[in-house]
Amino acid sequence: MEEEKEEVKSFKELGVVDHLIEACDSLGWKHPSKIQAEAIPHALEGKDLIGLAQTGSGKTGAFALPILQALLDAPQAFFACVLSPTRELAIQIAEQFEALGSSIGVKSAVLVGGVDHVQQSIALGKRPHIVVCLIIFVVYFVFFVLCILVLDEADRLLNEDFEKSLDEILNAIPRERRTYLFSATMTKKVQKLQRACLRNPVKIEAASKYSTVDTLKQQYRFVPAKYKNCYLVYVLIEKSGSTSMVFTRTCEATRHLALMLRNLGLRAIPISGQMTQAKRLGALNKFKAGECNILICTDVASRGLDIPSVDMVINYDIPTNSKDYIHRVGRTARAGRSGVAISLVNQYELEWYIQIEKLIGKKLPEFDAQEEEVLLLLERVTEAERLSRMKMKEMGGNKKRRGGEGEEDDVEKFQGKNKKPSFKKSKRR
Repeated sequence: MEEEKEEVKSFKELGVVDHLIEACDSLGWKHPSKIQAEAIPHALEGKDLIGLAQTGSGKTGAFALPILQALLDAPQAFFACVLSPTRELAIQIAEQFEALGSSIGVKSAVLVGGVDHVQQSIALGKRPHIVVCLIIFVVYFVFFVLCILVLDEADRLLNEDFEKSLDEILNAIPRERRTYLFSATMTKKVQKLQRACLRNPVKIEAASKYSTVDTLKQQYRFVPAKYKNCYLVYVLIEKSGSTSMVFTRTCEATRHLALMLRNLGLRAIPISGQMTQAKRLGALNKFKAGECNILICTDVASRGLDIPSVDMVINYDIPTNSKDYIHRVGRTARAGRSGVAISLVNQYELEWYIQIEKLIGKKLPEFDAQEEEVLLLLERVTEAERLSRMKMKEMGGNKKRRGGEGEEDDVEKFQGKNKKPSFKKSKRR
């Protein structure tokens, strides 16, 4: 017997106060998402939470709204601390807190790397209500009055680099607190953390253990490694009207592919962990604004970033950790929209791809492409690769001469000077 379809609840029915409902409305949040509808009532009752939901499902709102409502009842500095695995996600979370809490005067501070430490110290000196930070930074501060701790993307917070720091944090902050643990995937380490720092938590699963949204069209294409760039260009031209994210394994690959695609007249921009924070945010803003419709990125961009206009994700390099696939493809098909995810699999990546299919529990259909048509692009792609390698070598020399600074500036200058009109792929006769 089929279950009756649940009636869509309103934020009012969840117990959210009018000030925050108005803020939600101004952000275009007409109805709560599934994770919000299930998590917010428990959070408002003061319970610890474990929230498991797909990337793009509204996890930030699920913990931000209860925190802001609790803050209205007991306004004080350093009320909540949110731990994030990446700088971009930390900044985005703080922006959402400020947008939702603008009418009630909420102050937030972000502690991340790549930003002036004096500015961050000044921000802390203003005694903000919400501190959003990377895990390695919070160990320098002891929040004796902390009321709520949030671990966002908890599975990423528990890698070897962060585990010791997290132990120090949990030992330093007040035991009488509320703790919210959110993630798109649940691992053994997350379950261990749950036992260590949560008290009688309510577990909410708004998604299956490892899943992708139903509106996402997922495909693969087996390609010879030597022709992978040809296939990438072919896909991007076939889907030329799309806003696309292309995931690579290394920082160097992001620069090389961005330069190569620019040589072919495609509007691509790189983002990676080797870029300064200002340049990373600049690249994201250009992508969001539509100045560039192709973002070439490492997994630094796979978690939580709010980029709602993405139509297509291309896995140029298959992730060695199959769970990262879930996060990558979660960049598209957000908020019920349809999206496309295409994985280019070469002969060396087959084993990793098989693990992905096992994880998501389905065999994916093949992306249709005639190899003879793809290889019509080979000459132009080969020349674009050659120019890119030359520029990369030149940029490397400039970097050494300037003491390792300014590499991203060279990329942008080069991209700006080498824009060419987009070309149409040749048709077979």
